[in-house]
Amino acid sequence: MKVDILLGLQWGDEGKGKLVDALSPDYDVIARFQGGPNAGHSLEFNNIKHVLHLIPSGIFHSDKLNIIGNGVVIDPAVFKKEIDELKPYAADLTSRLVISSRANLILPTHRILDAAYEQQKGFTRIGSTLKGIGPAYTDKTGRNGLRVGDILNKDFKTLYMSHVERHLSLLRNFSYEFDLKEFEKGWFEGIDLLKEFRILNTEYLVNELCGSGKKVLAEGAQGTMLDVDFGSYPFVTSSNTISAGACTGLGISPRIIGEVFGIFKAYCTRVGSGPFPTELNDETGDALRNTGKEFGSTTGRPRRCGWLDLPALKYSIMINGTTQLFMTKADVMSGFKTIKVCTSYRIEGKEIKELPFGNDLHIEPVYTEMAGWNQDISAMHDYNKLPVELTGFIEFIEKYCGVPVTLVSVGPDREETIFRKQ
Repeated sequence: MKVDILLGLQWGDEGKGKLVDALSPDYDVIARFQGGPNAGHSLEFNNIKHVLHLIPSGIFHSDKLNIIGNGVVIDPAVFKKEIDELKPYAADLTSRLVISSRANLILPTHRILDAAYEQQKGFTRIGSTLKGIGPAYTDKTGRNGLRVGDILNKDFKTLYMSHVERHLSLLRNFSYEFDLKEFEKGWFEGIDLLKEFRILNTEYLVNELCGSGKKVLAEGAQGTMLDVDFGSYPFVTSSNTISAGACTGLGISPRIIGEVFGIFKAYCTRVGSGPFPTELNDETGDALRNTGKEFGSTTGRPRRCGWLDLPALKYSIMINGTTQLFMTKADVMSGFKTIKVCTSYRIEGKEIKELPFGNDLHIEPVYTEMAGWNQDISAMHDYNKLPVELTGFIEFIEKYCGVPVTLVSVGPDREETIFRKQ
């Protein structure tokens, strides 16, 4: 049985949580393969909004196994808070969730280092979520990390203190004031809670499940344009958010990858610093932000908003080998008399469709204008009954990108989803 992948094609916040939840009935296993508590996957059902940071988005389905893979970095304090919030809605969590022994831990001092580094950068700040993600991945690649499997070691506290001392020696180079005890609050309680769950070499588990015919959905975090190699570097996250990251983040072979579902919004958003060619610093941008409730589910920061960028979308499709496109936030676009879609860039008078290297370029988006739609589509469940302007918009995207749009989200609730037959 193949492993299907679901990931974001833009700068994150595309609606991955909702769509993983919507697809979960068709799968036996949901597995997170990278990222950490900088992710904020939102799900809404029964008029209740849930935001998941570390836990896979299939957790609300009692008959599904959820796996936190080795590519994820885990903050035990965040893990405990998330589990506590889930308990009223998802019973018997210890039977639903398995954690990789090889997943790295985010230490309290990683969060302190994150803040100190960001403060030092001044005007060149990348817009870190300050969750300790970057320093944790730095320790991982520098072969200095603590992993979940280490918490079962009887000398874990000694191991922990050796890492803290190393981090404190680094922090002496910064004029950043902190109280370690404040950052440690809840961390050791989270360690104790982690021990109540199954901690396994999950690469064996995932491959065994596939071999026995179980259907696995790999869930990515952030988005392709935040990938550490292929995103708008250095304004990126610290992991590989692309489909290849599922192989290294779960321990699976590329030969068993099946469908690659790529999610994109009908417009673009971005949190933090970095290039954003189609950004709208006007009333239209404000309207997209307010109507779409574009505020970070992890940080609460207002998201930058702009028109859909097709060269960037096609680039993401190429990098990921996307086989199906899922479009979200179509309902947010209702009410615009005219909408624009970026189809190329103009740089120093030359028009190109390729994503350029570098962040210091003046990029002028070249737009195609299309008629908007002024209709409430949130209650619609039949693709053929959508406004003709919207279906024309979708068909324009398909023709440009060469990949079918097989799902359209028309609202935040899991029921507000249209599966389109090809």
